[in-house]
Amino acid sequence: MSAITRPQLAVYAAAAVAILLLGARYLSSPAGGGGAGGGAAPARAAAPKTSSVRVEASGSATAVVQVAGAVRRPGVYRLRADRRVDDAVREAGGPTAKADLEGVNLAAKVSDGQQVIVPAAGAAGATAAMAPAGAAGGAGVVAGQPLNLNAASPEQLDQLDGVGPATAQKIVAYRQAHGGFRSVTELDQVPGIGEKKLAALKDRVRV
Repeated sequence: MSAITRPQLAVYAAAAVAILLLGARYLSSPAGGGGAGGGAAPARAAAPKTSSVRVEASGSATAVVQVAGAVRRPGVYRLRADRRVDDAVREAGGPTAKADLEGVNLAAKVSDGQQVIVPAAGAAGATAAMAPAGAAGGAGVVAGQPLNLNAASPEQLDQLDGVGPATAQKIVAYRQAHGGFRSVTELDQVPGIGEKKLAALKDRVRV
């Protein structure tokens, strides 16, 4: 057998070192890939949790208000509960040229079921132009005195002889549509009130 020369030994040694380096690199690459994959997994799992969060705005309270009388668009309007009577009148198109706002508290806050009546200029009872639902509506009403047609509630009108709930509602509807009564005789314009009933009521009511 021939002896191995030094150059051959150097070649064999270099080959062995190369094989060892390749083997070490091969063994280390799966662990490195697994580590990278393991680090990415939590990020993917966290994404659905972030996207599932939803913030909902809470609804604000509302008030349903009827605006009648000397406004451009009488009707029922829905406003935020923190609004003022002035906002309700604006929703109804604003006052007409004949409106008298002196008796209407435009700075008052609206309330649910409230009725705002904007009287026409010259109409009596303008100071009772605003009343919340369910109120007695007794502004200007004195015991033993005639009932004010522009201030009385439907319940009070119902107590008059010959005036039932239906006629009382018609009287209120008429004064809302016309900005109040200007005289007692104007009652004959209300459906259901004829000459005889007017004669019986004229001493019991006033404007």
